Amino acid sequence: MDYRREIDGLRALAVVPVILFHAGIEVFKGGFVGVDVFFVISGYLITTIILSELEQKNFSIVKFYERRARRILPALFIVMLSCLVVGYFTLMPDEFKNLGQSLVATSLFSNNIFLAITSGYWDLASEFKPLLHTWSLGVEEQYYVFIPFILLFAWKYCKSRIPLILVCVFIGSFIFAVWFMAVSPQWAFYILPARAWEISIGGLASLFLRSNYQNLVSNRASNLLSFIGLLFVVTSIFVIDKTISSLVFYLLIPTIGATLIIVFTRVGSFTHFFLGHRSLVFLGLLSYSLYLWHQSVFAFLRIYSVEKPSIFAFIVSIVAIFVLSYLSWKFIETPFRNRKLINRYKIFYFSIVGNIFFIACGFYLNISYGVPSRVFNSTIRVENIDKRIYNEKVFAYKLDSFSNDRRKKLLIIGDSFARDFTNITLETYNIQNVDIIYRDDIGRCIFPYKNSLSEQLFSKANVIIFSTRDFKNDCIANDIKYAENNKKIIFYVGTKNFGYNLNWLIRFDDIERRNRYNIISDNVLDIEYDMRDKIPPENYISLLSYTLVSNKVPITDDFGHIISSDREHLTMYGAIYFGQNLLNTPYSDIFK
Repeated sequence: MDYRREIDGLRALAVVPVILFHAGIEVFKGGFVGVDVFFVISGYLITTIILSELEQKNFSIVKFYERRARRILPALFIVMLSCLVVGYFTLMPDEFKNLGQSLVATSLFSNNIFLAITSGYWDLASEFKPLLHTWSLGVEEQYYVFIPFILLFAWKYCKSRIPLILVCVFIGSFIFAVWFMAVSPQWAFYILPARAWEISIGGLASLFLRSNYQNLVSNRASNLLSFIGLLFVVTSIFVIDKTISSLVFYLLIPTIGATLIIVFTRVGSFTHFFLGHRSLVFLGLLSYSLYLWHQSVFAFLRIYSVEKPSIFAFIVSIVAIFVLSYLSWKFIETPFRNRKLINRYKIFYFSIVGNIFFIACGFYLNISYGVPSRVFNSTIRVENIDKRIYNEKVFAYKLDSFSNDRRKKLLIIGDSFARDFTNITLETYNIQNVDIIYRDDIGRCIFPYKNSLSEQLFSKANVIIFSTRDFKNDCIANDIKYAENNKKIIFYVGTKNFGYNLNWLIRFDDIERRNRYNIISDNVLDIEYDMRDKIPPENYISLLSYTLVSNKVPITDDFGHIISSDREHLTMYGAIYFGQNLLNTPYSDIFK
């Protein structure tokens, strides 16, 4: 196929806003649509290459995947290796374990599926994931698993139906994306069936350019349509917001814009002049490396920082990203595309060995919990610091009824924050004379009773405790009145959070790590003050009032043990630390 410099310019127009969006520059709030533009470009190029080679009778599945390996893997492997090495020295165990999982998923071109599965309550914040962006490579490579075989079959048996096939893919995928975005936004964002419409529209652009229909459009009309496409793409970058509802419909704007540019840009038009400018073309040549490096560099900038990095820090990082991208383009991408330097055998051997290496490393990081010996001494046990293992052991107390003995009946209700408070209780007090039940499924209010189980447990409990991640003032007054009328004790547990980042603790040894603090966010303080205002002091257990020092929250104890491994939930050492601070509160009287 003939080289079109405006396509490289379009790549630049796609990748630069993505970088600025991820740098947190708010004016580029729609910069993420650059990925959608990339999907359109990929669909156009792949369809054009496959159909051109089929027409010339020199298409080969092996050659197709060889070309994909040359294009995708060398620079990707360098970025993955860099993340692995830098992560060893900068990531706490939980984050290093997550990086290992991402290494495996990225090697198998399934990071999009991995992210869809793991996104949710316990997920690591996306801005701290160095390989988060490889989800889009997963979408594309999964598409490439199917499309060459579909086009090869269609070319052989029903060539005239190829446009209909791509139209069906476009319509079916788009309808599915609209529906699934309402059902499960996280899955709809990541998976191929909800993204295939963007790649297939690029394929349809290729078919249009191969047909005679383009000759029916005058130069003047073509220039206008390509300019409209350019406006669509540029406007999307500044207008579309990822939080808007019906996002799929809005994504039609940049994807249709990219399609108009691809189909109607002709030499001599404004769009060709603009996108064909040598500065944009040069950036377009670097676009793949720019995309690969930007998220990893930004993630490690955040990982290294104690507080949220400044815009200046991101600008300096962007300069570093461009330097790294140029080096990887010139010394990695370009040589590996040269078949005279690296033959087919070498590229496949390199691909297989590289994937095996990263999969093996990833599995090791997963099973070893991120090699905690890098950070902690041998006395630290994984089950006492893992955010899920330690927290979820409380499910052993998820019982349906209290015992019939004379022990006090303590009912703790809520989500993982309630399990944290249960662990505080278990680590701090002698519970020999207390019967404890934890439930996460009987509602956030006493009335109305959610079911017969909730009625039974609330009626028999002597002490009722509510603790949740988010605070809602729906029924506090009624529940407190119920407790007073029935001679029960009721408490509401305050919120907690452990600052912006914990990874900086890795820079200290056990002694230097003692009694470290993070600045607590204003949002968390607002919740704390709101709870103090809405809940009577005799019914409120504040975790922060006993531990905050000048709006800083402790993240390690007197021995250098981490209080939280994920900035929200407690380790065993965190439960002990907070328990010690509650010893002289009214809650302690329950256990006397």
